[in-house]
Amino acid sequence: MKKENILILKGTIIFTPDSAGFEVRQDSYLVVHNGIISEIYKQLPAEYAGCRIIDHGNRLIIPGFVDLHTHAAQFNQRGLGLDLELLDWLNEYTFKEEAKFTDTGYAAQVYEAFTEELIRQGTTRAVLFATIHKDSSNLLCDILSRRGLGAYVGKVNMDVNCPDFLREDTQQSLRDTEEFFERWSSTSLVNPIITPRFAPTSTGELLAGLGKLAVKYNAPVQSHLSENPGEVKWVAELFPDQSDYHQVYNHYGLFGQTPTLMAHCIYLTQEAIECIKSNQVVTVHCPDSNINLASGIMPVRKLLNAAVQVGLGSDVGAGHSLSMTQAMVKAIQLSKINYVFDHQCDPLTLSEVFYMATKGGGKFFGRVGSFEKGYSFDALVIEDNTEMAQKASPVERLQRYIYALDASNIVARYIAGQEIQSRI
Repeated sequence: MKKENILILKGTIIFTPDSAGFEVRQDSYLVVHNGIISEIYKQLPAEYAGCRIIDHGNRLIIPGFVDLHTHAAQFNQRGLGLDLELLDWLNEYTFKEEAKFTDTGYAAQVYEAFTEELIRQGTTRAVLFATIHKDSSNLLCDILSRRGLGAYVGKVNMDVNCPDFLREDTQQSLRDTEEFFERWSSTSLVNPIITPRFAPTSTGELLAGLGKLAVKYNAPVQSHLSENPGEVKWVAELFPDQSDYHQVYNHYGLFGQTPTLMAHCIYLTQEAIECIKSNQVVTVHCPDSNINLASGIMPVRKLLNAAVQVGLGSDVGAGHSLSMTQAMVKAIQLSKINYVFDHQCDPLTLSEVFYMATKGGGKFFGRVGSFEKGYSFDALVIEDNTEMAQKASPVERLQRYIYALDASNIVARYIAGQEIQSRI
């Protein structure tokens, strides 16, 4: 056992092995070997004598956050056009902003700022949309890799029903996507993901080609599903041969044939829910953007009761913040509003949303998001050392951090055992 490969942190350790509740280890030692969690001890065994220990006293040590859906290229767009609904917002703001990413100089500025904010907010793993531009998408991967974050990055595909300045030639779009995969598929922390923007901006030819690439590279897939009533109606008009929105993706091998994320999932039929469950598609709740664009409320409790996997996403730029603590808070708040109108759907609990933002979302990356043995050591150290903190239980302190404190309370961040520095 090489002691230089061992990292030991001491503090108040909190995580969620499942969504039912928190596991708390006060005044305990968390031992990491080569970036992987070995064990948590109340008393450190003699074999670790002489190993360096980082003693955080009474600080909270929690898993890093996992953001399963956000748009890196929309970072400069936060807060703009949020009096509009989805389709108008795309046309009046988003497409014009994403067109700027033909300029890699502009892309570098935005992606550097975006990555710094991810780190500052305590997001250690994220699944990202870039734009249609291969060079800028490569640049985003370079920046994430240099900063040490874990991510899936999608070069967006769209070849119809979008402005001419963003409309791709179908075959060129597929060639660019394959080249993007060839470059990034062998990396450890940053990897590519198949990313049709959504069904309305995709021809059948493009979706079929992306489905073949997903099989060829055993590649994960991400897109949007049933976010807005107008969008759902539009899909039905564009794809009359499919019985339901989700069947557009399913027909072309983009709905669970390989690991799949679908963001929003607000207006789901029972047929869609059953297919999502059987295909093991992961749904992503994006409460911030759903509020901002008046899209609706995802039926999270209904999906959980149906044994559907649900993660959380910030969905910047329709979401105005990359804070996953605020995503947790808003998920709970929306579930309470939903409960007012449907008493059969109990509100979400703190442990449930924390699980979604850590281990639940982390499953998409493998053994990520928990402090169980064999998991990657992705962690945050939280300083809340106030008089109030001394009088509260560890879970109460975590609840206060999630609701009332912010990223300035994060004093250390780790990804795969490596400490990651925020520049702010």
